This record gives sequence, C-alpha cells and structure tokens, in this order.
Amino acid sequence: MKLTRRNFLFSIAGLCCAYLLLVQAASAQLINFSKQDLIDYTAQNPFDRLPDGRPKVPDALIERARDLSSEEVWAVLQGKEYNNQYADGFQVLHPGKTMVGRAFTVQFMPVRKDVDTVAQAKAKQSLGKRLFNQTAIDMLQPGDVLVVDLFGKKAGGTIVGDNLFFYVNQATHGGGLVVDGSVRDLDGISEIDMPAYFRAVDPTPIGDVMLTGINVPIRIGNVTVMPGDLVVGDREGIYFVPPQFVQEVLDKADETHIHDEWTKKKFAEGKYKSSEIYGSPSDPKLKQEYEEYLKKRLDEIHKQRSSK
Repeated sequence: MKLTRRNFLFSIAGLCCAYLLLVQAASAQLINFSKQDLIDYTAQNPFDRLPDGRPKVPDALIERARDLSSEEVWAVLQGKEYNNQYADGFQVLHPGKTMVGRAFTVQFMPVRKDVDTVAQAKAKQSLGKRLFNQTAIDMLQPGDVLVVDLFGKKAGGTIVGDNLFFYVNQATHGGGLVVDGSVRDLDGISEIDMPAYFRAVDPTPIGDVMLTGINVPIRIGNVTVMPGDLVVGDREGIYFVPPQFVQEVLDKADETHIHDEWTKKKFAEGKYKSSEIYGSPSDPKLKQEYEEYLKKRLDEIHKQRSSK
C-alpha cells in the first residue's frame, strides 16, 4: 500500500488510540488517576501533554537541563517554597553522567492476598495477562525516566536486571531509572550507558509485591513525585522539578553560569580579595563591569540557541 500523508496520519492516530486503550485497561485495575485527574493535578503545566496526560517538558529544555547543577535547581525551588523536591542516599550507577527526563511513575506495595487476587483477576479480564513490573515497563516512551516506589525493598525489590534495564534504555532512549528499591545483575547493568539510582543490589527476582499504580503521585525519599516532573540527577542526588518551574530554573542557571565564569576570571587576575568579587562585586565599577559582561554573554547564548 502506498504510504500517503493521509495513510500516515491514520497510522499515527491508530497507534495513539492503541496506547490510550492500554493505559485505560491498566487503569481499570490499578489505583490510578484518570487522564483528566492528571490534567487537573498538574494544571500549572505550561507545556503540551503526552497521550497519557503527563506534562511534556519540551525536548529542547531537557537537553538544556543536562548542564544544571543541584545548587541551581535548589535556588529556584526554595524561592518558590518547594522544599521537598530532592532525594539522595542512592547508589549511583554512572556518577559522571547527568540524568534528565520526564518522570514516568510506578508504585508497588507489599503484597496483600485479597487485594492482589482482585487486581489480578481484573487484569486478566481486561488485559489478558497478570499485572507485573513489565506492565509498566512496556509503556515507557523516549525521554522518560522510570521512577519507581518500591518502599526501599531490597530482597525481592529488584525492579530490573540487566535484560530489562537494557530494554528501559532502548525504550526511553537512555532516559534513566530511579528506584526506591533495588536492582539485580549489577555487572551487566554497569555495561549499559544509562544513568540509574537505586537503594541496593540483590540477586533475587522481584516478588512479594503488587503493582498498585502507574503514573500516579508517588513518594521517593521525602519527595512527592508527580508524573511528568522534570527529573534531574547528578552524582549528589535527584531533583524532581514541577514543569511550571522548568523554564525559570534554566534561565536562572544561565545567569549563574555566567556569574561563575566572570567571578573566576576576576579571581584569576590575582588583584582582588574573594569578598570584593563574590557573591557580588562591592565596587560600583566592578558591578557595572559584571552587568555588562552578563548582558553580553546572555545575548551570545540566546543567539547561539536561536541559530540551531
């Protein structure tokens, strides 16, 4: 069949419908937000949305966020009184590789037989198969970071081994994994170039848990993570940035980078005490010099981005 533009659009529409049917079928037996609930609870999102209703932080902003530091994210979020967006204490798979992407959230709970029996029966009826970790993994998209609440479980809390880790890498295009739980097959996982954060490593397969939510609010450490949050991880830990603050965080980061650049240049001259330059220059002439430097460098950065 000749692939006309009309046929192509019909094919895309068909794929979107199939995806939405999968999400809706999974929702029938999970404690989930409806698409409208997710839209309501992320109403401040300024961007487009994915088919499942999650905020879609643009790819261009995701790429810019790869240069963010924890300090830069913290400065903006603290000013907005969002003080519970940072989680640490994880083992970090590739400490030199920044993790950035959109949160795809998954929630597990300790298995309770009466609840799990009903959930599995409903899953069998609507999906034709049982609920398990791959139910969520198979729904991942490019740019996602798989964020999993496994309530800190070590033995039997292994969300992936090296085979499924490889699949997550392929499906998300290297997005990443955060699990408040564990992984297995660390030697094999370490060979795959995708960032990951996990509490522990254990040889056991996942077990004695039940899948209770996909793309719902979850808790990671002391953070409430919403589906579609911008996930930014470095060697220190992980920030979960509400979409409505992403642009401001990135713009402030540009200014911070330029401020640090100018400060180090002045220190390198060897003519000033640290207190004369940092955190802001005390001398009016130096202050004016910095403001002119800031404007010049911001103009250069904006022109560089607009030319791409």
